[in-house]
Amino acid sequence: HGDTPEVQALAERIAQTHALPVPWVRRQMAHAVRLDSLSALVLPPATPSAKNWRAYRERFVEPRRIAAGLAFWQQHAQVLQRAEQRYGVPAELVVGIIGVETYYGRHMGNFRLIDALSTLALNFPTEHPRHAERSAFFQAELGHFLAQAHRAGPSALNAKGSYAGAAGWPQFMPSSVAQWAVDFDENGRIDLVRSPVDAIGSVANYLKSFGWVSGMPTHYPVTPPVEPGPLETLLLPDILPSFSAERMVELGATLDAAGQRHVGPMALVELFNGGQTPSYVAGTENFYVVTRYNWSSYYALAVIELGQAVAREMPNKP
Repeated sequence: HGDTPEVQALAERIAQTHALPVPWVRRQMAHAVRLDSLSALVLPPATPSAKNWRAYRERFVEPRRIAAGLAFWQQHAQVLQRAEQRYGVPAELVVGIIGVETYYGRHMGNFRLIDALSTLALNFPTEHPRHAERSAFFQAELGHFLAQAHRAGPSALNAKGSYAGAAGWPQFMPSSVAQWAVDFDENGRIDLVRSPVDAIGSVANYLKSFGWVSGMPTHYPVTPPVEPGPLETLLLPDILPSFSAERMVELGATLDAAGQRHVGPMALVELFNGGQTPSYVAGTENFYVVTRYNWSSYYALAVIELGQAVAREMPNKP
């Protein structure tokens, strides 16, 4: 990137925000390599593809990933249990998230984070509809990354992750590391790349921080109303839980017995299947919490169903 006026100005802002030495920040940013390939990765596709829940699910809830999840759960059973006791988040959900995010540590990303974050902070494509907001987001993420690297030592500057700057087993962004990552193996430092134990604790802490309610299901089966008016009413708030079980039934949705007894708001979640009939679930507040990890009902349901599929394979699971 060179030591341009733009780099200098951002370096000074980051140094001030995180109490870092200005020359050090400038040096790291000036040496970062601009990755022109990222523009294509962050721009919305010219022709968005039709959403297809069944195809999406098949990528994640499949035999090899389930087998890898089983091995991961067996290896870390005590840690997952400790996380469940401390944060109230079930082991199967943590297993589901780490499985969808990085295939249990196999795909953590090959972009140098300093390069990816500097590129997106300084050269976010101007043609993006949310250019200003996304630029500001990546500038803040770069600041968190540099603050963490400064504390962790020189090797941290070579850390790799996704093209968008997410890293480690759980693919946390630097601001998420700052707010929610925990030293769950208690070795005095947080390392989401080399410590799956820290990753397990951090994922559970993240979900708890967003309001996970221990013991509440994430969703129930539901048949949507036939009438277009009530269907539209139920779909209006999207995935934000807004209707009691009673109200959903009044509007013509059909819930099973457990769903009818559910206390608290739910959302009618619609998942498209390409040209086929959509799938629906009644998502609870806990379903909504899972979408705080990645803003997508497709993602949330894939995580939940992968975790459930692994749990079914677990021998002697209570």
